[in-house]
Amino acid sequence: MNRVRIALLTCLTGIVAMSCAANDVDDVTVSTTPDESTVTLRLLAHDSFTPTDGIFDTFTEETGIAVTIVRGGDSGVLVTKAVLAAGNPEADVLWGVDNTLLSRTLDADVFLSYRSVHAADLDPRALELVPNDEVTPVDSGDVCINYDKAWFAEQGLAPPLTLQALTSSSYRDLLVVPNPVTSSPGLAFLLATIAEFGDEWQQWWTTIRENGALIVDSWSDAYYGHFTAASEGTRPVVVSYATSPPAEVLFADPRPNEAPTAIAALTCFRQYEFAGILRGTNHEQEARRLVDFLVSKSFQDDLPLTQFVWPINSTAVIPREFLDFALRPENPLTIDPSTIATRRAEWLDRFSDIMLR
Repeated sequence: MNRVRIALLTCLTGIVAMSCAANDVDDVTVSTTPDESTVTLRLLAHDSFTPTDGIFDTFTEETGIAVTIVRGGDSGVLVTKAVLAAGNPEADVLWGVDNTLLSRTLDADVFLSYRSVHAADLDPRALELVPNDEVTPVDSGDVCINYDKAWFAEQGLAPPLTLQALTSSSYRDLLVVPNPVTSSPGLAFLLATIAEFGDEWQQWWTTIRENGALIVDSWSDAYYGHFTAASEGTRPVVVSYATSPPAEVLFADPRPNEAPTAIAALTCFRQYEFAGILRGTNHEQEARRLVDFLVSKSFQDDLPLTQFVWPINSTAVIPREFLDFALRPENPLTIDPSTIATRRAEWLDRFSDIMLR
C-alpha cells in the first residue's frame, strides 16, 4: 500500500509512493543518542518515507533507543533486498512492504511475528491480511485514475469516471500508466483492472492499447513527465493516488482554493503498507518497541501531511486541510494477497505480452 510531497519529491508514498527510482542505501540518524551504550535501531524504508524531522526524539527520550533511517529505493527494491538478506538483514525493522508484494516477504520468512500493543486501534481489515502477525499495518491509500479538471473543462469533455469509460474513443491518447512490472502503483492499477473485469481483463488492456494508452517506467515519469496538470505533457489522465489532490493544493504557492486534479473513485485499488521486525536482528525487544511507536497515535498523526497516506490507527487525528481535498473511496477494488501471490507473475507476463511486446 509510501507511502504514499507531490510538488517537492519525485514520488508520493503512501502506500505510498513507491514508484521512485532506486537509490543507493542512505543512512540518516533521526533521533538523538543519549550515551554510547544506547541501542541504535536501523529502520529500512523506501525513499519516500519522509516523517517530520525529530519525530523519533520523544521515542528515544522515553526508551533510550535511537533510530537511524536506512533508505533503500522503492518498495519493490526494498522487498527484493529484504528477501535476499532474510535472516541476515541490513536493518532491524522494515517500513514499506504493501499488500501487492507482501507474499514475497512471507514466503521468504523475512520477518519475526509480533502483535503490537496498539493492535486494538488498528484497521481490522488490514490486520486480517496478516493473521500470523508477521508484519503490522501502518497506513493505507488508494491508487486511482487522476484527471486534470481544467483540461477537460476547456475541451468540453466529461472526464472518464470508470475503467470501462477509458476504452471509449473519446479518450484516445489521453491516458498514461506507470508500468506494473517496474512500478508499485502501476501494479496496483493492473490489479484494479483484474478485480474489475475478472477473466476479461486482458481484453480491456488490449482495447486500451489500441486506444493509445502510454506505458512509462515509473510513477514520477507518468505524473511529472506526461500529466498535463503537473508537466508540459499531453496526457490529462494518469494513474496516481487518491491523495494526490491535497498534495497539489498544500504544496502550491500560492495555495489554490481547490485542487487542480480530481479522482475517479470507481477506479481505486486499496493498498495497505506494513512494517515488520526483520528476522536476524540482534535487537528484537527494542524493535518491538519501535513497531509500537510507528503505529502509536503520536506517529500516526504525522502521516497525512508528510506522506499523504491515511493513518492505520483509528485514534489518529486527520488534519482538516487533508480531509478537505483527499478522497477516501467507500468501496475500493481489492484482491486477496494470497491470490496475488499465486498469480502475480502470470498476470505480469500476460500484461507484458499485451502492452510491452
